[in-house]
Amino acid sequence: MRASEFKRAVAAEFGEQYGRALLRDLVIDELGNRTCDEALAAGARERDVWFALCEAMEVPVERRYGAGIPEPRPR
Repeated sequence: MRASEFKRAVAAEFGEQYGRALLRDLVIDELGNRTCDEALAAGARERDVWFALCEAMEVPVERRYGAGIPEPRPR
C-alpha cells in the first residue's frame, strides 16, 4: 500500500477532516501506543497502520479496501 493509497482510504472511510484528526490524535495499542502519524514517522508500513486503524475503529472487514482489496464500486 502506497502513502497515497493510505490517505485515500482514510479519507474515503472517515472523511478528510475526521480522518486527519484520527491519524494525529488516536493512540492505538497495536501501533506501540502511538498515533498513526507517529507510527508512520517511525517507519511503520502504511498497510499495517491502515489495518490497525480499521481494527481500532471497528471498520467492517468488507470496507477495509486499500491494502490490496479493491475499492467499492459507486452505487
